[in-house]
Amino acid sequence: MKHTLATLMLLTAAALPGAAQTNMDTAHILAPNAKLEKLAGDFKFTEGPTCDKDGNVFFTDQPNNRILKWSVDGKLSTFLQPAGRANGMHFDAHGNLLACADEKTALWSIAPDGQHIVLTNAFNGQSLNGPNDVFPLPNGALYFTDPFYKRPWWDYPQRPQDGEHVYYLSADRRTLKRVTTDLLQPNGIIGTPDGRTLFVADIKAGKTYAYDIQPDGTLTNKRLRCELGSDGMTLDAAGNLYLTGQGVTVFDPTGKKVAHIDVPERWTANVSFGGKDHRTLFITASGSFFSIRTQNPGANRAK
Repeated sequence: MKHTLATLMLLTAAALPGAAQTNMDTAHILAPNAKLEKLAGDFKFTEGPTCDKDGNVFFTDQPNNRILKWSVDGKLSTFLQPAGRANGMHFDAHGNLLACADEKTALWSIAPDGQHIVLTNAFNGQSLNGPNDVFPLPNGALYFTDPFYKRPWWDYPQRPQDGEHVYYLSADRRTLKRVTTDLLQPNGIIGTPDGRTLFVADIKAGKTYAYDIQPDGTLTNKRLRCELGSDGMTLDAAGNLYLTGQGVTVFDPTGKKVAHIDVPERWTANVSFGGKDHRTLFITASGSFFSIRTQNPGANRAK
């Protein structure tokens, strides 16, 4: 739930021509005879899919304030409700579910039993705008985006911070620092499993960038990865980047658009690999939850 309805309509109108006329060869991206499958529906707005070490996929239904679980045997259940209005999520190396719980502009760590702790909720003495997407590094540190999308459960009309940025939280949780200050509206975020490269989508600018990750968490060597912004995104083991908005658009490691997956919903919010072999792409799109089989497994698998 990262946009107002009015914004969604504008983005939809702008993006539909390119999405509707896609004829790229998906043979190197999708499994043979792969078809998009609707797994579940009747949600308010789905977001934040992420996979645990067993292949189960967790995702949010943010307006209904719950986190759901899609098991490897195809069963849907509620993992946590209420859930802090969780949005983007990612499992860390210890099996905890990191969640951007924007009800109180916080970042949570949720244990397997559903108990949570607040990792951070403010910067320089001011509330965060509303943590949106998160990516943990192998060493336990993490990055998260902090754009501002006015929520009906907030009682303030303006963003608390002086801009919309990306933040780094150290593994010992003692250091929180801004690592970008020049993006218009950072949203989707994902990194490589070796912890060396971070991808950040500036959805308002319509661009996605790559950065080199330094030992102290700072980001260097900013470079354009592709001429498209994204809501949520993921990465496969071959280095292909999967961006969302109007369906799913796939870019190869050179930044070339190589595939598009049409999704029959107004807005595609996020994607994650899951399943027992990690070769199923799970897609959260408006009121529905989809999947499609892929050639490559996901790059970042929980262990």
